[in-house]
Amino acid sequence: MDLQGQQLALMQAGEEALARYSVSTALKGPGERDGSGCTPRGEHYVRAMIGAGLPANTVFRARRPTGERYSPALAAAHPDRDWILSRILWLCGRETGRNRGRGVDSFRRFIYIHGTPDTEPMGKPCSHGCIRMRNRDVIDLFERVRPGTTVTIR
Repeated sequence: MDLQGQQLALMQAGEEALARYSVSTALKGPGERDGSGCTPRGEHYVRAMIGAGLPANTVFRARRPTGERYSPALAAAHPDRDWILSRILWLCGRETGRNRGRGVDSFRRFIYIHGTPDTEPMGKPCSHGCIRMRNRDVIDLFERVRPGTTVTIR
């Protein structure tokens, strides 16, 4: 994951990129502290994958599908919602003191790679700390990775 370039590359060990996706990371930039609203850096892994088999634009709250599907009408009815859509890849830090453990824990901060409304911009920082992706892209990525997959954010 390249924070400066706002791009996620799916790599195979020792190989070229299998896929590249435009993303949107934290508006407040990189950082690891609890409550910072920043995207954490360093080595992570996919600890949990949520949403397999659900339709694109499924709405999640607290990692559970709400039964709603995102639409402009739903967005208008809930203008302040931070939309988490389609799939969730929940990240866990590997580096104690940097992105794992007291005060900096990515997993406890609920840092995800997730879908967002297609009206949201990609390629520029806009999130509250998570990594946002187009719904079609997060679904594609979800199908290509497994729990335990390494995610490096730099």
